[in-house]
Amino acid sequence: MSSSTQDLISQLHIGKTFGALFIGVTIAAVLFGLSSVQAFVYFQTHRDTGTTFYKLAVICLWILDALHLVFIVHCVYYYLVINYANIGALMDVVWSFKLQILLEILIIQGVHFLYLYRVWIVNKGRSRILPFTVGIIIISNSGVAIALIWALYQCRMFSDLVKMEWTTFLTLGSITFADFIIASSLCYLLATSRTGFSSTDSLITKLMAYIINTGCLTSMCSMAAIITCAVMPTNFIFVAIEFLLAKLYVNSFIALLNARYYTQVNTDTKKSHPFHNRHGGYHPELHVRALDDEELQTSRKDVFKHPDDEAVHPSRSVKRPPMAVTTEMNSFLSV
Repeated sequence: MSSSTQDLISQLHIGKTFGALFIGVTIAAVLFGLSSVQAFVYFQTHRDTGTTFYKLAVICLWILDALHLVFIVHCVYYYLVINYANIGALMDVVWSFKLQILLEILIIQGVHFLYLYRVWIVNKGRSRILPFTVGIIIISNSGVAIALIWALYQCRMFSDLVKMEWTTFLTLGSITFADFIIASSLCYLLATSRTGFSSTDSLITKLMAYIINTGCLTSMCSMAAIITCAVMPTNFIFVAIEFLLAKLYVNSFIALLNARYYTQVNTDTKKSHPFHNRHGGYHPELHVRALDDEELQTSRKDVFKHPDDEAVHPSRSVKRPPMAVTTEMNSFLSV
C-alpha cells in the first residue's frame, strides 16, 4: 500500500462522510414519499378544475424532486457500492453530486418565484413596492446561485470544496434571508387584510401559521447546514443536510396548496352539527344570526378559490367587507 493511500485512509472518516450521506439519502427518500402523497392529495382535490398554472407547477416540482432523489442515490451508490474499498475514488467528486446541487438550486428558486407570484396577487390593489422588493431579492439570489454552480464545477476533489466553503455560506445565507422576507411579506399582507369578522380573521390566522411554520422549517434546515459546515468542514454532515433542503421546499409549497383541503375538513365537521330550534316559537333575532353565520361560512369557502375559478363564477359580489378580502386572497390558495 502506497504512502499516499495511507494518508488518505488516515484522513477519511467513513462514518462522518459517506455514512452521513447515506443517512441523508434515506431521510430524503422519506421526504420524497411525503411530497408524492401531497401531490396526490392536491390532484385528487383539484381533479375537476382542468389544467391550471398551479397543477403544472406541482408536476414540474415533483419531477425535479424525483430527479434530485435519483442523483443523490446514484452519488451514494457510486461511492459505497461501485467503488467499494477504492479509497482513491472516494476523494473525487462524481458528476451526479454536481447535478444534484444544480437541481436543488432550481427547486429552491422555482419555489421562491412561485411565492413571489402569490405576493404579487395578494398585494393586488396596493403599492407595488413590496412585491418589487421581494422580486429583486429573489433575482439577486439567482445570481448567487449561479456563482455557486460555477465554483462547484471547478472542483475535482472534495478537498477543493473545503477551500470554497464561502460559496456555501453565501448561498444558504441568501436563501434563508429570502425565506424570511417572503414569509414576512405574506404575513404582513394577510394581517392587514383583517376585517373584524371572526370567521375570516380565523382563516387568515391559520394561513399565517402555515406560512410561518413552512418558512421556519426551511430556514432552520439552511441554518443547520451553515453551522455544520462552519464547525465540521472536513466531513459531509452539512452535505447530508443539504440533501433534505430541496425536499422540504417541495413539501412546504404543496402543503400550502393543500391548506384548503385540511381546513375544509374542519369546516365540514362543524357543519355536521346544525342548529335545531327545540321550541315551536319564532325568534327573529336567532333567524338573523343564522343568516349571518351562513354568509360567513360562504365567504370562508371563497377564500380558497383559485383565480382560474373566476371565469366560472364571474358574478361574485365585492361590496361586502369579507368578500373584498377574499378577492385579494383568491390566488393565495388553490381550489
